[in-house]
Amino acid sequence: MAAMEDLLLQSTNTTTLLGTFVILLLLYLFAPSFGPQRREPPGPWPLPLIGNLLQLDPKSPHSTLHELHKKYGPVFTVHLGPKKVVVLAGHKTIKSALVNHDTFADKENLPIINDLKLAHGIVFSSGDSWKEMRHFALTNLKQSGMGKRENEEKIIEESQYLIDVLKQKEGKAFDTTQPVSYAVSNIICSFVYGNRFEYDDQEFRSMVDQVKKNIQLMGSPSLQLYNNYPRLFSWLGARKQLMEGSFANRKQMTELIKGLQETLNPQMCRGFLDSFLIRKRQLEASGNMNSHYHEDNLQVSVVNLFAAGTDTTSSTLRYGLLLMAKYPEIQDQVQVELARVVGSCQVRVGDRKNLPYTDAVIHEIQRFANVVPVVLHCASRDVTFQGYFIKKETPVAILLSSALQDEDEWEKSYTFNPAHFLDEEGNFRKRDAFLPFSTGSRACIGESLAKMELFLFFTSLLQHFCFTPPPGVTEDELDLTLVVGFALSPLPHELCAISRV
Repeated sequence: MAAMEDLLLQSTNTTTLLGTFVILLLLYLFAPSFGPQRREPPGPWPLPLIGNLLQLDPKSPHSTLHELHKKYGPVFTVHLGPKKVVVLAGHKTIKSALVNHDTFADKENLPIINDLKLAHGIVFSSGDSWKEMRHFALTNLKQSGMGKRENEEKIIEESQYLIDVLKQKEGKAFDTTQPVSYAVSNIICSFVYGNRFEYDDQEFRSMVDQVKKNIQLMGSPSLQLYNNYPRLFSWLGARKQLMEGSFANRKQMTELIKGLQETLNPQMCRGFLDSFLIRKRQLEASGNMNSHYHEDNLQVSVVNLFAAGTDTTSSTLRYGLLLMAKYPEIQDQVQVELARVVGSCQVRVGDRKNLPYTDAVIHEIQRFANVVPVVLHCASRDVTFQGYFIKKETPVAILLSSALQDEDEWEKSYTFNPAHFLDEEGNFRKRDAFLPFSTGSRACIGESLAKMELFLFFTSLLQHFCFTPPPGVTEDELDLTLVVGFALSPLPHELCAISRV
C-alpha cells in the first residue's frame, strides 16, 4: 500500500513538474513582457508550436499580414511556428524604421540562406561586409552609367533584339517569360560581365531559367516550413531541388568568372567582376589578406546581382504587358501619347517628362504588381520603436504591400488605376507611399537602372506592338493572379504581339 502511495505521489510530482515546465516554456515563447519600457507589439494569440501559421494564406501570406495590419496597427507580432516575427506596416512606419533607424538594417539569418552559402555578398549579408559590398556595387553601377546615357544606349539596343524576337512570332500566341527575361537579364550581364548573351545561348538560357525557378522555390510554402522548422523538414523535396539548382547555377557562374579572370586586363575594366578582381589584387599586393574582397563575396555578389537584376524587373514588365492586354483602353491611351510626343522616333529617357500618362501607367504597374510584398530584416540590438520593445535578433518583416495597397493612400488600392499618379490637370505626380524598391540603407541598389529599363522596354514594345489575349480568350478571362515565390511573378500565360508598323 505504501509503495502504491509513493508511486502515485511520484507520478503526481512528475505531472506537476512537466505541467510547470510546459507553462513556463509557453510563457517564455509567447507571453509579452510587462512594464512601460518592455511593452511588446500586439498580435494574434499563437497556438503552441505552430504559432499563427494556420492563419496565413499559403498562396498569399502577405495578404494575411495586410489584414492583420488593419486589425493590430503598424507594428504587430506574428508567430511563424516557434519564431516570433515583428511586422512593420504602413509607409510612414516603414520609412521611420528604415530611414531614421539603423537598428533594422541587418538581415534575418534564414536556414536556407546558410544552406545555400548566401550569407556573403550584397543581399543577405549584414555588418561591415555588407556595407563594403553594397558601397562597392553602387560605386560600380554609377561608374558604369547607371541611370545615365551609357546604360540608356544598352537598353535601347537590347529592346531592339527583343522586338525582333517578338516580330518572329508573327502575331501568334506565345509565353512572354523567356524572351522578356533574357532581354532584361542581358542588361545586368552587361554590367556584371561586360557583355550580353544571345538568346539561343544554352548556358545563358539555363542560368536565367534556373534563377527564376530558384526564386519561386525560395518563397514556396515548403521552404517557409523548412525555415521555421529546419530540423524537422530538411528532407523536403523543394529544398533538395533548390539546393541542386542553386549550386548548378553557381558552378556555371564560377566558370564564367574563371574565364574573365584568365583574360583580365587592369587597364580595360569590362564590368563589375573585373573591378572586383582588380581591387582584390591591389589589396593582396599591399599585404592586406583579410579584406572583404574574397572569393565568397565575389561569387555571392555576382549571384545576387544576376538574380535581382533578372527576376523582379522582368516579372514587372511581363505583368505590365498582361495588364495592357487586359485593359486595351489604357494601352490605346499610352500609344496615342507616344505617337503624339515622339512619333516613330526611339523613345529616350528625356522624353519621360513629356509622357505623363505613360509614366503614370508604368508606376501603377509597379504598384499594382507589388512583386516584392515583404522584405525580411532583423533587429541588430534591443530597441523601443513606436512605444514597443523589440528584442535584439528578432526577425522584422517590412510589409511593403501595406504601403502600395494602403486604402488611406490610394483612391482605388485594389484596382489598376493610372490616375493614382496623375493630378487634376493630367500631370504626373509623385506619391509618398510608392515604395516598390523599399527605402533607407537597404533600398534596392539597382533602383534607377530598373526604372530606366521598365520605361524604355515598355515604351519601345508599345510603339511596335499591340498586346492582346490569345485566340479564344477574352480580356476578362486573363488571370492577374501572382505566383508566390521569394518575389511574386505572373502565372504562366500567353499573349499575342500584333505588329503596329
